[in-house]
Amino acid sequence: MHPDFRLELIHDRQQSLEEALQRARLLEERPAQPFEDVVALRLCTVQDDEALERLALLDGQPSPRGRYVLAEVGGQIVAALPLDGGEPLSDPFRRTAHLLPLLRLRASQLEAQPRPRIEAAKAIAARMLHPAR
Repeated sequence: MHPDFRLELIHDRQQSLEEALQRARLLEERPAQPFEDVVALRLCTVQDDEALERLALLDGQPSPRGRYVLAEVGGQIVAALPLDGGEPLSDPFRRTAHLLPLLRLRASQLEAQPRPRIEAAKAIAARMLHPAR
């Protein structure tokens, strides 16, 4: 290999290493992004009554009634949206604004879904209450 060519390769490699070092330093200077917990959206159950009461108290709203879609972050309920279209509940001490569109989307999906099990249960109940004569 020609000595001048070899020197050129060494200089190119040195320059690329210096650029990589500068990029690494820039990454170190940036503040670390906070770790976001996993968000789970689900329907409320009877076991969630206490957490919904807590959210209502924190949010300054009356006691919740009816069915809610819940946003759970890190295993704790931080926001809830009633399926009947009322005001959402949220923990004022946590970031929840980004969760409200997700809750609205999930609530609209649940409203649009057919409910065959409920319809089937109503039909069975009607047959049992009003048997054919």
